Amino acid sequence: MTTLDSGFITVSTIVNQPIVTVWRMWTNPNHITQWNNASEDWHTPKAVNDVKTGGKFTFTMAARDGSVSFDFGGTYTNVIEKELIEYTLEDDRKVSIQFINNGDNVELIERFEPESENTLELQEMGWQAILTNFKNYTEESQRVETLHYKITINKEVDFVYNTMIADDTYRAWTSIFNETSFYRGTWEKGSKILFVGTDAEGNEGGMVSRIKENIKNEFISIEHLGEISKGVEDLNKTWAGLLENYTFKAIDGQTVLQIDIDSNQEFKSYFEDMWPLALNKLKEVCEK
Repeated sequence: MTTLDSGFITVSTIVNQPIVTVWRMWTNPNHITQWNNASEDWHTPKAVNDVKTGGKFTFTMAARDGSVSFDFGGTYTNVIEKELIEYTLEDDRKVSIQFINNGDNVELIERFEPESENTLELQEMGWQAILTNFKNYTEESQRVETLHYKITINKEVDFVYNTMIADDTYRAWTSIFNETSFYRGTWEKGSKILFVGTDAEGNEGGMVSRIKENIKNEFISIEHLGEISKGVEDLNKTWAGLLENYTFKAIDGQTVLQIDIDSNQEFKSYFEDMWPLALNKLKEVCEK
């Protein structure tokens, strides 16, 4: 039987991912729509989320057969990034989510005031099911696989190699990912390098990396170490150790460039869309 602690029901789970990932998955509307359902016959087709004290949220929850839908919404009363979220629902019930960072994992403890239409047991089961769905989605999204891309460029290999990493031409071909894309650092083996771009508000974001190997005109290996968020470096296990490898092969005055990039499932579809465009842009820059 479900019991109330000071009028609240408590559910919890442990997510085997670092806090930066767990927080992003919990608060980003694009991810909320993927995990915010208690059973397979329900889903969240739309989510609006302004995660700040005083901000509001609305999650549209609907039966997959289209028979019924409703908005689940409220106002955030206290937000401490990567630590605590408290909000009041539109019916004045209070909810809190505590994020306990254990390094390799995060414990989520969610406490909510029950409503009167359904039994306490049914409410606990529903909220716990959503938490479990969040855990499964978040952990699966970080499963890593290596993606492969290849392009032939009608230029000598030394020209392609130098064009790819020179400051001005690097900015040109990586503008596909971000119009403000650039790097800060050097391409020497063992050196730290930052891959950076700015958002609409001018905040820097990107990757913290190091050059694991650089054999001129043959091979470059980049090891990612973490992220840059709003100009702050954050070394985390989400990206730590993932590789981005470039192999150059000279064939009859042309260059075959192969890219092998480790990606988690969260970014796989993005890379599959953008990397072919970026390589075509590099080919255009080299051949013009």
